[in-house]
Amino acid sequence: MADEKRTELAQLGEFGLIDRLKAGATLRQASTQHGIGDDAAVIATGGPECLLVSTDMLCEHIHFDLSFHPLPHLGYKAVAVNVSDIAAMNATPTQLTVSLGLSNRFSVEAVDALYQGIHAACEAYNVDLVGGDTVSSRAGLVLSITALGRATPNRIAYRSGAKKGDILCVTGDLGAAYLGLQLLLREKAEFGANPQMQPQLEGHEYLLRRQLRPEARTDFVHELAELGVVPTAMIDISDGLASEVLHLCRQSGLGAALYEDKLPIDRLSYDVAISEFKLSPTTCALNGGEDYELLFTIGQTDYDKLKNHPDVSFIGFMQGANEGAVLLTTAGQKVPLQAQGWAHF
Repeated sequence: MADEKRTELAQLGEFGLIDRLKAGATLRQASTQHGIGDDAAVIATGGPECLLVSTDMLCEHIHFDLSFHPLPHLGYKAVAVNVSDIAAMNATPTQLTVSLGLSNRFSVEAVDALYQGIHAACEAYNVDLVGGDTVSSRAGLVLSITALGRATPNRIAYRSGAKKGDILCVTGDLGAAYLGLQLLLREKAEFGANPQMQPQLEGHEYLLRRQLRPEARTDFVHELAELGVVPTAMIDISDGLASEVLHLCRQSGLGAALYEDKLPIDRLSYDVAISEFKLSPTTCALNGGEDYELLFTIGQTDYDKLKNHPDVSFIGFMQGANEGAVLLTTAGQKVPLQAQGWAHF
């Protein structure tokens, strides 16, 4: 018998695989307003608000390294990255469940330390831990979290709603989490070569915090409501700014233009990228990932409502699909935007 064709997952990539799985999913319930393909699914409840549901998984040796990631920080981060998916739909998180895969190298005290961070994040984001599961694991620690949230239908922001001429906006600053990871990996390598060495991390607390204990931007969702702004499209920045812009372009059927000189990069990130790693700060901002800031588009009529916001940067605009997605560099070049961030397979 001839060998059956084998397609490697890497050939499809994460989003190619998602598209393939989505093609086989039939929606049978009238209450399912929006299924696979956004940061969260949207389910009608029969009341004024919809229920939003998002699930994410973190696996040891893939998403985190316990040699430098304290368990309380990991618990906090696991909640934050899931809550961020709810915020990315312009919704408010309300509940979550936590499932764990644990090997026998973890003690009760280690689990307590992990949950110390989980409980701290639940308090910070005003969400309730309402369930989960625990199983044994032979592949290290695995965390799977499902986050639930609420929003009225007219305030939910999908990735597909951007219009030509909309302004591209981002909260916070970009690239710091990636540089925090580079610092930790450098010190781990140094320690492996010389266990007597002392970590050289002084003055880099901001970068380390952005990597080890990031914050979801649920605060900004409330600010948008107070300002009367509903983004036309939105996504959180987990895999890198370039990747997320391309998602908005793909699902909205548009192109985009980003201005390099408008990218928000913290001064410490800028200096560390150049002086310690010989990296382009722009590359870190575009492709670093794990910033968990919000990337969103607004109509031009909403610009005045946000133009003085200290935590919002206007980084570009949406354009026709035929014009593509490009970076307008400080040197005056127009460079095709490419996603070079995290590859899941």
